Amino acid sequence: MNLTISGHHLEVTPALREYVTAKLEKIRRHFDQVIDVNVFLSVDKLQQKAEIALHVRGKDLFAEAIDDDLYAAIDALVDKLDRQVLKYKDKRFAHPHDALKHQVES
Repeated sequence: MNLTISGHHLEVTPALREYVTAKLEKIRRHFDQVIDVNVFLSVDKLQQKAEIALHVRGKDLFAEAIDDDLYAAIDALVDKLDRQVLKYKDKRFAHPHDALKHQVES
């Protein structure tokens, strides 16, 4: 998993990088076929914004969250992305049971 964390009007400190990495482990625990993760954190006056673009095999997922606190925005962002990943995983690995339709009765 390639992880890129960048900030706009914000210095990405090692503590902030560790926090984002720890939160992303939740997504990796649910779905381990993640290829790339791009995290973009920005601060505009009193508005804190966090965005994630996640590339998995066959699809790109995107989520963003805006809050007064950057850590709360990251938490909300990871929750949104986790729901998207679980939905994608359910759709991708759901196998319809149409094998019985094609059996020849004897």
